[in-house]
Amino acid sequence: MDEETLQKLSKHYSEDGLWKKIKKYAKKAGSSAVYVVLLLYYVLQKKEVPKKNKAIIIGALGYFILPLDLIPDVAAVIGYTDDLGALLAALWQVSMYIDDDVKNQAKEKLKNWFGEEVNTAEIDGKLQ
Repeated sequence: MDEETLQKLSKHYSEDGLWKKIKKYAKKAGSSAVYVVLLLYYVLQKKEVPKKNKAIIIGALGYFILPLDLIPDVAAVIGYTDDLGALLAALWQVSMYIDDDVKNQAKEKLKNWFGEEVNTAEIDGKLQ
């Protein structure tokens, strides 16, 4: 995504909007998508992350929150493919800031929402 697109999408980001979207669509989006969102959210909270990287995260999370996107989210699993693509692109760009603390925070939140059996191995494997 270019900077202009990121700026437009960042207008849709708010912490409250993010939590509302996750609560409403967590089960439909699936635990992997929510895990990626949570990883980005917790990286965003880190003070040492440069503003440029935070702008990337905010743009991706803004796109996730955006009610109208390329593929409507109400279209079950397929509706989240464009969201997940934007989220994964942001995740790869900020992956150097994802440490065990960030992963543990995200996993704890996932367990609260999806139960103890949640599996993050696919995403964690791609981060190494």
